[in-house]
Amino acid sequence: MFYLITISAATVLIAFFNALSKGTLQLAVFGEYLLITLLGVAAVFAIDGLMAFVTRRLPERWFLPEARLFSVGKWEKDLYRRTRINAWKKYVPEWGCFTGFHKDKMQSPDDSAYLGRFLLESNYGVAGHLAGALLGFLLLLIPPLRPLTVALPVAVINMILSLLPTMILRFNTPALRRLYRRTLEREQRLAQLPKNGRA
Repeated sequence: MFYLITISAATVLIAFFNALSKGTLQLAVFGEYLLITLLGVAAVFAIDGLMAFVTRRLPERWFLPEARLFSVGKWEKDLYRRTRINAWKKYVPEWGCFTGFHKDKMQSPDDSAYLGRFLLESNYGVAGHLAGALLGFLLLLIPPLRPLTVALPVAVINMILSLLPTMILRFNTPALRRLYRRTLEREQRLAQLPKNGRA
């Protein structure tokens, strides 16, 4: 709901200020800019969707649970903590419905296979969101979208809305990795016990 309200309000405001910059608030002018802004929003949604689709087709080995590319340093964790991420992350939608794997709740914290998949999906999500955030600026290359007054604001808002879930995924990664390693170690220890020695 937060995203829907944000996108709707931003669309109306962008159209309003573009119409105002023409020195008129005629309904026809506002309607024209509203249509242009909606086309920009649709284009950026298409770019985000395409980036998610392309990212999911990249080699899985690039996104493995322990992939160095997706490691999170202490400074980054501290940065997210300073943004009070736990207070606002509940307002950011989780798009697991499109991949068949939901990341808003931990279902099987004692299963290393599940945790590994969780980290894999998180890494895919980070890559997809970052690609969408950056490539949304391709809107500036579409002249009918008024590069500076429509395309730029739409691209900036898309970047912000893409970075929020990226931050949440990155914030959760260190704790998930620790849990994943502990679970793997426990499962390996249990696998080495003689069958009659297991509880």
